Amino acid sequence: MSRNRTAYVILGMLSIEPNKSGYDIRKAVESSVGYFWGESYGQIYPTLKRLTDEGLIVPSSPITGPRQRRQQYSLTDAGHACLREWLALPFQNDPPRNEFLLKLFFGREAPPSVSIGHIRELQQRNQHMLATMLELESFANRVGAQNPHKPYWMLTLSLGIALTRAALDWGESALATLSQADGEDHSNPPTEKHLA
Repeated sequence: MSRNRTAYVILGMLSIEPNKSGYDIRKAVESSVGYFWGESYGQIYPTLKRLTDEGLIVPSSPITGPRQRRQQYSLTDAGHACLREWLALPFQNDPPRNEFLLKLFFGREAPPSVSIGHIRELQQRNQHMLATMLELESFANRVGAQNPHKPYWMLTLSLGIALTRAALDWGESALATLSQADGEDHSNPPTEKHLA
């Protein structure tokens, strides 16, 4: 049966920690793969139902409280097998939809200051992202030493750090290039280097 990739995100999350509700899975996605994988949260609950119908996950004890009842789920053996089968397939990276790059590509139609402003905003976002990833790296090194998933998480994180540092270096170079076209100095101080 054909599955969307939301199914594999759910199977993967439940492989790390069983007995998660749809809400728990959404929060786990936000704090982990959400840094590099945009998930459609509206798909989580319908996908949980489909995976249950397919026998890949099973409901486990619901969480009950004064105002809520949240169903938790765990992987079945078939769910583990399905996840392993998907992990062995060649990966597919869909063409990205990056509005920043789209605007930069057509940037000649606006004054250089417009693209310079966009690059400066991107630099700020990347500096914030780098600081967040460095905090995550420090936290994972302190508390996750015995977790068998840690080497894979750290490899993912280290690539994110390397790509963000490269983007910050590119941003400094891009600001210098566009400053020459604009005739003003718009370069940013290399604040990222102080985060390392």
